[in-house]
Amino acid sequence: FLAKRYKKVTGKEIYSDTLESTPMLEKEKFPQDYFPECKWSRKGFIRTRWCITDCAFDLVNIHLFHDASNLIAWETSPSVYSGIRHKALGYVLDRILDQRFEKVSYFVFGDFNFRLDAKAVVETLCAKATMQTIRAADTNEVVKLIFRESDNDRKVMLQLEKKLFDYFNQDVFRDNNGTALLEFDRELSVFKDRLYELDISFPPSYPYSEDSSQGRQYMNTRCPAWCDRILMSHSAKELILKSENDEKIVIYDHIGPNVCMGDHKPVFLSFRIAAGAGKPIANVHKCCVVQ
Repeated sequence: FLAKRYKKVTGKEIYSDTLESTPMLEKEKFPQDYFPECKWSRKGFIRTRWCITDCAFDLVNIHLFHDASNLIAWETSPSVYSGIRHKALGYVLDRILDQRFEKVSYFVFGDFNFRLDAKAVVETLCAKATMQTIRAADTNEVVKLIFRESDNDRKVMLQLEKKLFDYFNQDVFRDNNGTALLEFDRELSVFKDRLYELDISFPPSYPYSEDSSQGRQYMNTRCPAWCDRILMSHSAKELILKSENDEKIVIYDHIGPNVCMGDHKPVFLSFRIAAGAGKPIANVHKCCVVQ
């Protein structure tokens, strides 16, 4: 990036110095005031630029801010945390599209921490439930919400705390890959003019149990959501959807559906990329790196 030229890639190179000192990438943390509730973290982005024959594109690995409290996320629709992520993602897009470098197609991937609209999800899942509010004795602050069925012996459907989202039936997040809940996945809609995503056909990627024997089980800490994504510019969309002799093999999916992979399931995008004349020249795979 300093010399504004490409370096031929052969084999494998390992950089052991700090990433900030590596001229082959651009790395930034978000401004400290973007998420004042937490200490200044490693959240930010890393960009590299690639050229395969005459096709240039940026790969941008990103890590956005999480939901610090389920109770706060539940208060408004959209949540306050959603607004913080919008601001941070807009910052990244502005940085990679500023005047310092030639504009090329780009892919943005990683842990966006996108969450379902918590208020809308709870109101839908617990539409026929009654809510009990529990407050701290000393501060009167809400510390827990309990949603019970109106009948059926007042069975507990959902318990909600700062770091607890305990819904009685996890199958709703797994059945048909959770497709019924995609209507509540709304954070990307703000960027529809700048970013494109292929249709999601895999279940929410977070938060999975880290018990090695529970590869399909979600933890009850957060509402399951598609946090891990691969997005792209509209010019990159045209790049991957071009076909040669009706050959079009594009796969957007997750890894290890039945295997413990940590609290996130990695997501990948696989496609063939073509040179300017349309002749396929290479298989290029983009992997969502969970930080």
